[in-house]
Amino acid sequence: MSKIQLAISPLTWSNDDMPALGGDIPLETCLSEMRQAGFTGTEMGAKYPRDPRVLLALLERHGLRLASGWCSGQLMRHDVEDEWNAIAGHVALMRAAGVKAMVYGEVSNTVHGDITQKLSSRVRLSDEEFKRYGMRLTALAERLLREHGIRLAFHHHVGTIIETRHDLLRFLETTGDAVGLTFDSGHAAFGGSDPAKLLREVASRVAHVHFKDVRQAVIDRTRDEDRSFLDSVLAGAFTVPGDGAIAFEPLVAVLKQYGYEGWVVVEAEQDPAVAHPLTYARLAHRNIADMLAAGGYAARDGVWEA
Repeated sequence: MSKIQLAISPLTWSNDDMPALGGDIPLETCLSEMRQAGFTGTEMGAKYPRDPRVLLALLERHGLRLASGWCSGQLMRHDVEDEWNAIAGHVALMRAAGVKAMVYGEVSNTVHGDITQKLSSRVRLSDEEFKRYGMRLTALAERLLREHGIRLAFHHHVGTIIETRHDLLRFLETTGDAVGLTFDSGHAAFGGSDPAKLLREVASRVAHVHFKDVRQAVIDRTRDEDRSFLDSVLAGAFTVPGDGAIAFEPLVAVLKQYGYEGWVVVEAEQDPAVAHPLTYARLAHRNIADMLAAGGYAARDGVWEA
């Protein structure tokens, strides 16, 4: 059986990497509109309170749960113990909120958050570096699962050390089963993969899911002109499921086949001045609900079961 809950990232309203995009939109507006659009969960954002009691009370007031929250990793620079200490506060927040899979991305050497950095300048790992990183990440993930019952869900991402299909498959070869994956349809496509084919290859390790669509012409132009990742976001590379080039029905079929249980999170960063957040949030929920229903899922108390 597969059980899916639907959440949306606050990036639809406010962009953490570019605070000028939606920086003036109040958090209360963001949370209220998430629920109006039909979502029952959210991921963390820069505007969210970090005190668990304050955060959970706020989410409860809006009828939302915390699906997960991005953790900025530094394991290319830290040893495991230093990294464990560095993320302790974030882990405590995730545990207090009942999060089962923590999104984790390596940011110590990424170019995705710097608009001056071309995507071609991203760091690529050697085989030895993959092995060393995999050992560290596995040790961190095993401790996270053992001590807190939380699965580490690594996020492959354009502009980082894990961008392409080759990167991702090599990464999974060099990490243990405690390391799960946040599968992101938009980053799969931007990284040059067919999202459904890639998901089928990595499905056994998927612990968390991000659904976003892409505007292929923008991606192609970004690559051809060797622009930055943030340039592509400003140009409209991403949109909500069903509004771009990705076929999501095959993704739903793979999740069902492998019995995925967890959150599907809409994460489609756009300029809110161009893409009205509530309008796109409603479109996203409607499209995903239709896809799930067509794929044999039925909604019961906010949970889609197949």
